[in-house]
Amino acid sequence: MRKYRPQEVEIKWQSLWEKEGYFRVSEDSGKEKYYLLEMYPYPSGKIHMGHARNYAIGDVVARYKRMRGFNVLHPMGWDAFGMPAENAAIENNTHPAKWTYDNIDYMRSQLKRMGFSYDWDREIATCRPEYYKWEQLIFVRMFKEGLAYKKKTYVNWCDQCQTVLANEQVVDGCCWRHPDQEVVLKEMDSWFLKITDYVRELLEYCEKLPGWPERVLTMQRNWIGESHGAILRFPVVDSGHVIEVFTTRQDTVYGATFLCFAPEHPLVRELTKGYPQQREVDEFVEKTLKVDTFMRTADWTVKEGVFTGRYCLNPATGEEIPIYVANFVLYEYGTGAIMAVPTHDQRDFEFAKKYDLLLRVVIKPPDSDLSEQQMTEAYTDDGILVNSGPFNGMPNREAMDAIIDYLEKKEMGHKTINYRLKDWGISRQRYWGAPIPIVHCPECGEVPVPEDQLPVVLPLDLDLKEGGKSPLPFEPSFYETECPLCGRPAKRETDTMDTFVESSWYFDRFASPRYDKAPFDKKKVGYWMPVDQYIGGIEHAILHLLYSRFYTKVLRDMGYLGIAEPFTNLLTQGMVCKETFRCREHGYLYPEEVKDGRCTLCGREIGIGSSTKMSKSTKNVVDPQELIERYGADTVRMFCLFASPPERDLEWNDEGVEGAWRFLNRVWRLVEDNREHLSRIRPYDGVQEISSDLRDIHRKTHQSIKKVSEDIEDRFHFNTAISAVMELFNTVNQFLNTHDELPDEAWSVVKEATETMLILLHPIVPHITEELWSALSHENSLATMQWPTYREGALAKESCLVVIQVNGKVRSRMEVPLSLAEEEIRQKALEDERIQRFVGDKAIKKLIVVQNKLVNVVV
Repeated sequence: MRKYRPQEVEIKWQSLWEKEGYFRVSEDSGKEKYYLLEMYPYPSGKIHMGHARNYAIGDVVARYKRMRGFNVLHPMGWDAFGMPAENAAIENNTHPAKWTYDNIDYMRSQLKRMGFSYDWDREIATCRPEYYKWEQLIFVRMFKEGLAYKKKTYVNWCDQCQTVLANEQVVDGCCWRHPDQEVVLKEMDSWFLKITDYVRELLEYCEKLPGWPERVLTMQRNWIGESHGAILRFPVVDSGHVIEVFTTRQDTVYGATFLCFAPEHPLVRELTKGYPQQREVDEFVEKTLKVDTFMRTADWTVKEGVFTGRYCLNPATGEEIPIYVANFVLYEYGTGAIMAVPTHDQRDFEFAKKYDLLLRVVIKPPDSDLSEQQMTEAYTDDGILVNSGPFNGMPNREAMDAIIDYLEKKEMGHKTINYRLKDWGISRQRYWGAPIPIVHCPECGEVPVPEDQLPVVLPLDLDLKEGGKSPLPFEPSFYETECPLCGRPAKRETDTMDTFVESSWYFDRFASPRYDKAPFDKKKVGYWMPVDQYIGGIEHAILHLLYSRFYTKVLRDMGYLGIAEPFTNLLTQGMVCKETFRCREHGYLYPEEVKDGRCTLCGREIGIGSSTKMSKSTKNVVDPQELIERYGADTVRMFCLFASPPERDLEWNDEGVEGAWRFLNRVWRLVEDNREHLSRIRPYDGVQEISSDLRDIHRKTHQSIKKVSEDIEDRFHFNTAISAVMELFNTVNQFLNTHDELPDEAWSVVKEATETMLILLHPIVPHITEELWSALSHENSLATMQWPTYREGALAKESCLVVIQVNGKVRSRMEVPLSLAEEEIRQKALEDERIQRFVGDKAIKKLIVVQNKLVNVVV
C-alpha cells in the first residue's frame, strides 16, 4: 500500500491543473455565470490563517459551482498601494515598489500551494500603471461632473501615518491602523468625492440586498444616519449672515436661549474678527482642535465653551440670544451649529448652568408644572407646550409639524432630512499611492490631466523622506508641468489617492483585466457583474463595502455599468482566534517560544490569556506555511472548514488539525487497501436487488449527497457537510471491517459509496481526492466531474425505530419494518426482554400503539 505523502500529491495535481488550464474562464452565453470573489489581500509578505480560512471558504464554493455546471469566475489580485508597504519598506531599508512586488511573488506561490482554483490569467495589482490609469480616468470624469472637488477644511490627521484619514477611518477617536494614535483635526486643502450625492440611494438599496447579513446593513444604515427634522434660520445681529441649524426637535425652538458653533465652523473667525473676544475665541478653537472628536463628544468630557461677543435672533421669539463656541459641537454633523435648549437637553443644561445662561421651560409634564428655578436636570420626556406662543397647550409631538409650517411661512425654516454621512476625503499625503490627476495653474485653477495623457505615473526612482514623508512635493521632475489649457508653467497635484479608491472598483476590472481601451470591456463586465458571492471580513462593513456601492452607482451613471449594486450575496467570515502566551519579562510569546508551560527565553512560567484574534502584536499566530510543510494543504483546508461555520470565529485547536490529518489518512487507507477490488468493478447503479445491509450503505450514500449539497448550497455549513461524509466513511469502513469475503454486488455498492465520498470531499480537499480518484483507474480529473444527484427512491427507509414505554417511561427500543401491522408491533413489544422485566406479573390494563413511533404498555 502506498503511503500518503501530501507534498508529492499536492504539487503533482497543482501542476496538472495549471497545465490543463482547468480554472481559466471566458464568457459563455450558453452557461449560467457565477462570479465568486474573496476580498483581495494586501501583499504583506506571507499569508496568515485568516487568509487560509477566507480563501478556503471561497474555493469550496467555486469548485462546487463548477461541478454544478456554472461558468465560474474566481479571480485573485493584490491591494498593493498604501501605507503598510511604505512603513515596511522603511523598516527594511528598501523601496515600497520592490517590497510590494517581492511580496506579491511570494504570496502568489503560497496561494498556489494551497491549491486554490483561481484564474491566474486575470491577476491584477493595483500599483501597476495599467490599473491605476483607469482609476485616474474615472477621477477625471468625476471631477468634470462635479463629483470630485477640492476644498480647505478641517481633516482627520494621524501623526503616525503622516496623512489624512476619512471619517470612516477614525475609530473611537484613534487611527484605524494605529489604535493607540489619537487623531487630531488639521486645516488643509483636501480632495473629496461626493458620496453624499448618492446618500438617499445608498440608504434605500439597503432594503434591496437580501443576500447581505443584516448586521452589515444595520451598520451601513447607522453610518449613513438618516434624521428627519428641520433647518432653522438664526439671523446674526448687526450682520448679513444667517446661521442655519439642523434640529430634530423644532418643538423646543421657543426654549432656545443660546446658540453654539463647532470650533471648525468657518463663521467663527469671521464673526469674531475685530471683536474683544477674538483672541479668547482663537485660543479656545486652537486648544479644542487638538482634542480628537471622540473625546470631545464623550459623556465624561467636561462641556466647555467661549462667548463670541455676537448675538443672533431666535426665529420663533425674535429675541437676541448669545452665540458660543463649544467643544461638544462637531462641524461634520448637521450644519456645524446647534440651537441650545437647556431645559430639555441635559448637555445644554450643564453648559447653561456652567456659564449662567438663561433657562426657559417650553415643555411641562402633562399633569404638573415645571419651574426653571427648581430644575436640577433637563426634562427630556414628552409633555405639553408652554411659553411657546400660539402653540401653548399642544402636545409637543403634535406641535412639531405646526411649528415648522409656521416658521416656513416666515421664511425662517423648513423641513429637511439630514444624514450623518459626509463626503469621502481621498487626499493622502503619502508617496505609495495613485497620483491624483490634477494640475494647479495660477491662471486656470484646477485643471484635470487630459485623458489621452493618462496615466500620471508614480515615479519609482524616488526615496521616502525622513519619517515616511512623501518625496513627491520635493521632486521638481514630478510636480513641474504645463497647464493643459493655457500652456503656462503649472504644478502637478502631489497628493495620492486613498487606497480604498483602488478597492472600490477592482471587481469590475477582473471581468477584462487586460482591456486597454477603457476601465473594462462593457460587454464582458455586463456578462460577469454583479459578483454573485462576495466573501470577506466584517471590519470592511462600512469602509470598503460602502465605497464600492458608491462607485458602482457612479460608474452606472457614467454609462460603464448596467447594475446598481456590486455584490448580490455577502458572507462575512469570522476571525481565527487563539489563546495568548505571556512572559513577565519578555511579554507576548510565539507558540514556539513556549515549552511545558515555560518561556524558552528565560525559563519563567508563562501566563495563558484568553482566546483572541490571531495577530502579530499578540504573537498568537500560527504560520500556514509550517502546517502545509508538515501536514499538507488539504489538512489545513479541512481544519479551517470543519472547525466552525464560516460566519463564526474559529477557535484554534492543535488537536483539530491532527484530527483532520488522521481522517484524511483513513480515507487514503480505505481506497488503497481495497484498490484492487474497487478498480475492477463498476459502481452500483441502483437497479439490481441487493441485501438489506447493502441497501443501508446505498441509502447512506444518497443521504450524504443530499445533506452535503444542501449544506453547501443553502448555508455554506461546510462543517456539517464534512460530518456527513465522515458518517458515510464510517458506514463503509464498518461494513468492510465486519466482512472477510465480499461478492461483486457488495463491492459495487462499496465503490458507489467510496467514489461518492471522493466527489463530495473534492471541493474541500481537492488534492487527495484527485489522487485517489486516479488510483481507481479514472482518467478524467475530478475538477471536470459533475456534482452527483441523489435518488429519491434510495432515501426511503424500510424500517423505523419504535420507542417502547411502560406507564409512560421509555424502557426499550426496537427496529421494525415499516410494513409491520399494528398487531405484530404489539406482539414484538411484549416479547422484548426488557419490557417483560418491567411488566413482570402485573396486569396489563391498556396497550397503546402509535404507528411507526411508540408503544406504551399501561400496567
